[in-house]
Amino acid sequence: MNKKDANKRTLLMLLICFSFSATAQNPIIRDQFTADPTARVFEGKIYLYPSHDIPSPVERLKEWFCMADYHVFSSENLTHWQDHGVIVSQENVPWVAPESYSMWAPDCVYRDGKYYFYFPSAPAGENRRGFAVGVAVSDKPYGPFIPEEHPIEGIGGIDPCVLIDYDGQAYIYWSGRGMSVAKLKDNMVELDSEPVQIEGLPEGFKEGPFVFEREGIYYYTFPWVRDSTETLAYATGDNPMGPFEFKGVIMDESPTGCWTNHHSIVEYQDQWYLFYHHNDYSPAFDKNRAARIDYLFFNTDGTIQEVTPTLRGVGITAAIETIHPDRYSAISEKGTSIAFVDEQSPFEGWKTLLNEDGAWVRYNGVDFGDDGQQRVIARISSASGSSVRLQLTHPDKRVIAEIRVPAGSSWQEITLPVKNVPEGIHDIELSLIGGGMVEVDWIRFE
Repeated sequence: MNKKDANKRTLLMLLICFSFSATAQNPIIRDQFTADPTARVFEGKIYLYPSHDIPSPVERLKEWFCMADYHVFSSENLTHWQDHGVIVSQENVPWVAPESYSMWAPDCVYRDGKYYFYFPSAPAGENRRGFAVGVAVSDKPYGPFIPEEHPIEGIGGIDPCVLIDYDGQAYIYWSGRGMSVAKLKDNMVELDSEPVQIEGLPEGFKEGPFVFEREGIYYYTFPWVRDSTETLAYATGDNPMGPFEFKGVIMDESPTGCWTNHHSIVEYQDQWYLFYHHNDYSPAFDKNRAARIDYLFFNTDGTIQEVTPTLRGVGITAAIETIHPDRYSAISEKGTSIAFVDEQSPFEGWKTLLNEDGAWVRYNGVDFGDDGQQRVIARISSASGSSVRLQLTHPDKRVIAEIRVPAGSSWQEITLPVKNVPEGIHDIELSLIGGGMVEVDWIRFE
């Protein structure tokens, strides 16, 4: 690579680093809670419309869900996410009770030059109970969105999802007193049919419908409590209004007991993805959630392969960006653990602890490009001193560097030369090869 091309690449990477508010694996947004993530493809990008959990400012919601507004995020590579800011808040919707903190799971669709953002909330007024669903409209997927004066008449419930079928007919789905569907008028803000209940679903609590079509099959997907917490499940049919035939589970119950899950499924650049949430940043309080992504695959008969949640998530990480091994793709059975960098400040992220010789952590999908990196920087700590090996995992176990960590009680940023640096995309592995326990925050190549 000549100097001019190298300068261009450096400038591009700087633009990437400074143009995006979040760069992450799972969870994908690292500076705020983001639940109920609805992903849509608009203008060649992924746009993410989640709800926004916050610590409750009112006593009545201290132990419950509390949401005052909506942000929208976008990405071209599913790794760097730009926060476009607040698009709708409870104070600027005429029909919403302004201190209800009930801006729950939303959706957004595009039709005839306009973007329609659907959201549930508690309506204002005496003796008003339950939820209604409203619409805000914009010329752009990131806003500004202008809320309609009134909610959609005929809908009482939460978790709106809209499907626009091939013939142009739009359908809106929601939950609350069962699972319902109705047609939408062409104006996208009024019902064009009476609501009907969805048939063919299993017994048990269900909410959060997300409906999409693939190869002539309509997939009705939903969170479903099979035991004590929510799975993600699905049914299929040949008509957007059902009936549907139950097929099974997309994602099993949370292994850590997070009560809710809520999701969307989208195809982007010929790959399908499952967006969902977990309480990564709030393990002791599962009403504060964080959005995640994992790959999703179909069998040849159209059924969905069950998805195992991961910390690594999706996407490629450039070697010159900050790599967090705690978002691992694989980990040794013994001697390796993950903890918050600061228990009091969870948004600072996590660290990897290697506790015994031979303990290792693997991180896949690192793009070394063709620049020939010469150094590695590691933010690392060891109370008693240790040695850590950095190597590739395939096609060989090529050692890139051995990091000697002096004894100390605080984080150190150690810079040392690297060797045998490959070109292209590879998996890397960190392993403890001597000394006492070591903590690793991040590494980065230069």
